[in-house]
Amino acid sequence: MTQFITKSMFDAIGELFSDEASIAVSNTEEYIYYRPSKRIDLRIKKGDPVKEGTITYKALTGKQKISEFIDRDLFGVPYYGMAVPLIQEGKIKGCVSAIFPTLATGKSVVTVKHDDGWVPVPFSEVMYLEASDRKTHVVTQKLTGTHKYTLNEFDFLLPKEYFVRCHRSYIVNVNFIREIFPDLHSTLVLIMKNEAKITVSQTYASYFRKLLDF
Repeated sequence: MTQFITKSMFDAIGELFSDEASIAVSNTEEYIYYRPSKRIDLRIKKGDPVKEGTITYKALTGKQKISEFIDRDLFGVPYYGMAVPLIQEGKIKGCVSAIFPTLATGKSVVTVKHDDGWVPVPFSEVMYLEASDRKTHVVTQKLTGTHKYTLNEFDFLLPKEYFVRCHRSYIVNVNFIREIFPDLHSTLVLIMKNEAKITVSQTYASYFRKLLDF
């Protein structure tokens, strides 16, 4: 593949995720391509060495896909990254990394827009999140507000111990599920503690069952 075609391909991939994820491509030693997103920019330049501790470094040395949070020590901002090594004829030749923004290290609240102001809500009080009308609605037992992050971004940011993606439009806090029923069309239906009914789609059903062990 020519250098022109390769760059064009990376640009096209970057354009698909330009609002959410930065894209970095490296060989085994240095970055050969970088496209920042509107949400996060690590200011990587072509020719910069791959630093130890980065998501790219971990994928290259671990020789497998890596997904995890990286703290602010390396680039000055924390981020959530996913990296996949590029393998040719059994040998690692480089890596492609997607870099997502994250809440500041140590934060345990989400600040939602409510009425004419903003309300900090602890993660533990969030019942579920719903993507609707081009907004992310954060629902608690006391209030419902909106947030600028997409549901995909929240999927990376929220604690994995009790937040589960169950539908392309929903993430639920399992501590607020009252009952789970089978459904012929959606596979499962969740009854939340506020009486809301949330669908578990077929795409997420087996993953959901596995996480909740039933």
